[in-house]
Amino acid sequence: MLDICLLGTGGMMPLPNRWLTALMTRHNGSNLLIDCGEGTQISIKQKGWSFKSIDTICFTHYHGDHVSGLPGLLLTMGNSDRTEPLTMIGPKGLKRVVTGLRVIAPELPFEIEFIELEGNFQMIERCGYQIEAYKLKHNVTCYGYNLVINRAGKFDPARAKASNVPLPAWSALQKGEEVTIDDVIYTPDMVLGDARKGIKVAYCTDSRPVENIVTYAKHADLFICEGMYGNPDESNKAKAYKHMAFWEAAELAKKAEVTELWLTHFSPALAKPKEFEYVAKNIFPNTKVAKDRYSRELKFEED
Repeated sequence: MLDICLLGTGGMMPLPNRWLTALMTRHNGSNLLIDCGEGTQISIKQKGWSFKSIDTICFTHYHGDHVSGLPGLLLTMGNSDRTEPLTMIGPKGLKRVVTGLRVIAPELPFEIEFIELEGNFQMIERCGYQIEAYKLKHNVTCYGYNLVINRAGKFDPARAKASNVPLPAWSALQKGEEVTIDDVIYTPDMVLGDARKGIKVAYCTDSRPVENIVTYAKHADLFICEGMYGNPDESNKAKAYKHMAFWEAAELAKKAEVTELWLTHFSPALAKPKEFEYVAKNIFPNTKVAKDRYSRELKFEED
C-alpha cells in the first residue's frame, strides 16, 4: 500500500491557497518527498503527517520553486529529535546547492547522504521503493521520477514441498530471505509463485513533452504531471518557457497508457485551473486537476 499526497501544486510563486511544488509518499513506515517548495512543511502539518520520518528527499531540479522550502524543513526535522540519516537524490550539483541553502541551518543532529544523478536513467533502491530517475527537457538539467513498489509472488506450499524445502525455512523464504540449513542454500523462488503486480507512480515536472516520459511512465497506476498552462491560447508560452500545457500532459498519459493522470504545477496566472480540466479530459478522460493536499491511497490488486 502507498499513501500519496500533493503538498503543493503551484509553480513560480505561492498563492493564498496554493503552496509551491512538493509531493510526499508513505510506505511501510518510510516517508519520501519529491521537491520541497515554499510552504511544504506547513502543508505537511495541515495534512497531519510527520516530518521526523522523512528519510528520502528527491529533487527534480534546482529552481527556487522546487527547493525554497528545504532550509526550514531541515530545521524543523532537526528540532524533532531526529538522528537517523537523511538521503537526498537529485541532478549533479546537489551537494553544492544544499550546502548553500544550509547557511541558515548549519547544525543538524543527523547526517545527509547525497546521491547525484547522471546520464539518461538511474535506478536506486531505498526503503522498499525502487526509485527510477529519468531525464526531462527543461531549461536546466531536470529529472522525472518513478516510485515502484514491487510485489513478490504468493507463497506456494506445494512448490516448497516439491523443492524439498524444510519447514523451518518457509517463514524467512516468504519474506524474500535466503536460508542455509546443513550447508544447503534455499532461495525464495523455491517457495514463491510468479511475481504479482506492484504499484507504480510517475512524477514529471518541469518539462516539455519528451519520449522519455512515455517510455518510463508506461502503465503507471498514477501519472502526476505538470500542467503549467490550461488555456489553449497559451501554447506558445509553454514552448518558450519549456513547460507543459494540460493537453500535452494528457497526450503523454494516453501514449503511456497510464491508469490515472493528476495535473499539478500551475502557473500563478492560472487562478482556476479546474475551469480548463475539460481540455485534458477530452484527450485522456481519467484526468484530475489536483489541488494542495490532494491525496490517494494506492493498494495492491486483490489476488
